[in-house]
Amino acid sequence: MIEVRRARAEDAGELCRLRQVMWTTLDARKPEPGPWQENALTTLRNRLGEPDPTVAGFVVARPDGAAGLAACAMGGIEEWLPGPRNPSGRVGHVHSVSTEPLFRRRGYSRACMRAILDWFEESGVTNVTLNASAQGQPLYASLGFVRSDDPAMWLYLPEVSRAR
Repeated sequence: MIEVRRARAEDAGELCRLRQVMWTTLDARKPEPGPWQENALTTLRNRLGEPDPTVAGFVVARPDGAAGLAACAMGGIEEWLPGPRNPSGRVGHVHSVSTEPLFRRRGYSRACMRAILDWFEESGVTNVTLNASAQGQPLYASLGFVRSDDPAMWLYLPEVSRAR
């Protein structure tokens, strides 16, 4: 039996570390240090401690008894305008799913994903999105995720203040 628990604000450092593991797995190189790390840490500490959170994480502790986490799934809820495919307007997005390499292939990510999907459902979310790596696609497909024909596009704006 895999024990999954809700992430707490004090888990923020480990959640950021596992997010870095995720990026390394996706890109085969360690992400460059930068303001994103401190921003992620501050955001997680603040958002996980909110009384009615719109960001949540679910974690599995290391099974070897050492301090730290073996796996996590984190996500957030946004309010969009309701539409025909999403009458509630509530959208969940899975931001990070990561397992420490030493503990992979044990069902930890699946257990964390099931917990966050339950949280989304309990929160009235009717649509959940995520970006899947090639390694993660089989897991997500087994949980019911399908490729979308959504014509989404991305624009990355520079990190400069746009005071007007």
